[in-house]
Amino acid sequence: MTWLNSVRNALSFGGKKPQTDENLWHKCKGCGQMVFTKELEENLHVCPRCDHHERIGPKLRIRFTLDEGSCAELPPPEVPQDPLKFRDTKRYTDRLKTARADNGERDALVNARGTILGHPVVLGVQDFGFMGGSMGLAVGEAFVRGVEEAIRLGCPYVIFTAAGGARMQEGILSLMQMPRSTVAIQMLHDAGLPYVVVMTDPTTGGVTASYAMLGDVQIAEPNALIGFAGQRVIEQTIREKLPEGFQRSEYLLEHGMLDMVVHRSEMRERLATVIGYLTASKAA
Repeated sequence: MTWLNSVRNALSFGGKKPQTDENLWHKCKGCGQMVFTKELEENLHVCPRCDHHERIGPKLRIRFTLDEGSCAELPPPEVPQDPLKFRDTKRYTDRLKTARADNGERDALVNARGTILGHPVVLGVQDFGFMGGSMGLAVGEAFVRGVEEAIRLGCPYVIFTAAGGARMQEGILSLMQMPRSTVAIQMLHDAGLPYVVVMTDPTTGGVTASYAMLGDVQIAEPNALIGFAGQRVIEQTIREKLPEGFQRSEYLLEHGMLDMVVHRSEMRERLATVIGYLTASKAA
């Protein structure tokens, strides 16, 4: 601090000028309008002007979904950090350290047990903010642990997916999480327990090709991007222009790939209804 700044801070009329909180406003990615951050938060991070559903992380998703006071987060699994000793422009271990420091989570899938309007569940939430929600050893192991916990408790496993696909830094090991998760889902079914998927923006790649499309009930948030390959890749392959809204949740609902598209404000009630139907015979 310079001498002049010290004098200004000491004087009542020369203190620091009030600064506008940079987080006071949020620019909606849907309509481009500026929205009060507080108003956005009160609206579950859905734009009050255009209804665009912003991407949210596990902490908020769990808070919006589970009953207050019922949440108990499951510990993240320990897996090999860099099994292939991968390096591109940076070492993979450095990328993981950066992602953990920026995000606050151990990896891209967080599990918690709790209740949804009184219905016991194990809830998995994939975090696109952690390396694009990419599926690697940690995500695959967390998925299996979540399913095993649901079997132990005798309750459904509900997962909110958000991913750019498999994690390239783990190569074939990341792709192996596709059959692993499929086997885990079969274990859940063998135990007579439901598996419910809620796809959020975006759900793509190997995640879509595995556990995201194997739900007993397939739900999605409005206008979520859902698909395997990217739109540009598909257009270049088939040499045709894809229809408007292709790979968006409403298009998939219309063409039979989803059971329902549910607004974030109605998600808790809808999940509770679905779980109630799926577990009614078990409860009886």
